[in-house]
Amino acid sequence: MARRGKKKGRPVSGWVVLDKPVGMGSTEAVSKIKWLFQAEKAGHAGTLDPLASGMLPIALGEATKTVPYVQDGAKVYRFTVAWGQERSTDDLEGPVTKEADQRPSEAEVRALLPKYTGVIMQTPPQFSAIKIAGERAYDLAREGETVDIPAREIEIGRLDIVEHGADQTVFEVECGKGTYVRSLARDMGRDLGCFGHISELRRVEVEPFTPEDFVTVAELEAARFGAPGEDVVGEDVEGEGKSEPADAVDVVEAPIDFGAIDALLVDTSAALDCLPQIAISDDAATKIRLGNPVIIRGRDAPVEAEEACATARGKLVAIGAIEQGMFKPKRVFAG
Repeated sequence: MARRGKKKGRPVSGWVVLDKPVGMGSTEAVSKIKWLFQAEKAGHAGTLDPLASGMLPIALGEATKTVPYVQDGAKVYRFTVAWGQERSTDDLEGPVTKEADQRPSEAEVRALLPKYTGVIMQTPPQFSAIKIAGERAYDLAREGETVDIPAREIEIGRLDIVEHGADQTVFEVECGKGTYVRSLARDMGRDLGCFGHISELRRVEVEPFTPEDFVTVAELEAARFGAPGEDVVGEDVEGEGKSEPADAVDVVEAPIDFGAIDALLVDTSAALDCLPQIAISDDAATKIRLGNPVIIRGRDAPVEAEEACATARGKLVAIGAIEQGMFKPKRVFAG
């Protein structure tokens, strides 16, 4: 018998701004979204721990080419630090390693905030994806090794107290790429002399996306398969809902309609709001997609730009540089 070829998937493109639930890993989330959309290609723009919830931007198809721009964007987290215990993982997952009876006052916590605002040096957690001599730090930590992870420079735009209680404080932080919120909890606890760890963590924004872009797994499933209890015709879903007809007649399956779920995608170009936008003609778009430079026309067109994106009829065509009034494509997108 001839072997069946592997399904290639649909050439669908765009961003899914997933509201990831607690307990789901980032890789698991990407696989789920890729399957729901039957997409050819998918990837995420920044890992979110299984114990954390919130914004996990997932790129499909051509949007995967814009992942670096989202990874570099500012992030906003809301998190709760439980005072009195330090844990091996700096969150609820690991065992307690240090304890203290004292608890900080709100004034003491507030006085500490300027130390953690601006450009600072931060040491990532032992349980992190940082590579040490070619191995992930969390793999070494699980084997019982204590590794020397060098501190690195990060930037924190703001760090605010949302709510303070006897045993915990809720914060909101806006930070740049590479910031570990778990390290913030660990270091603040040490500075206050009471120790601390993350008891709750939620990412609420990843620039340029906002909470208005959020979509849940349940909403995506409802769009893909219909509301609970609704009959789904012609689906081919890993054995779900399949049944043999009572008599041996051929059944012609209806094509799957992805319109409802595709409507929940954020356009690929949204990830490039940080770049200058250049509107071009259809003829220029054709030349650019063939890798050719084009002259940028228009009174307001920039003469020089290290990076800009070209659009035709509102659709993303390419990312490139503008040099001496010419757009030179570096990365093109399918029409």
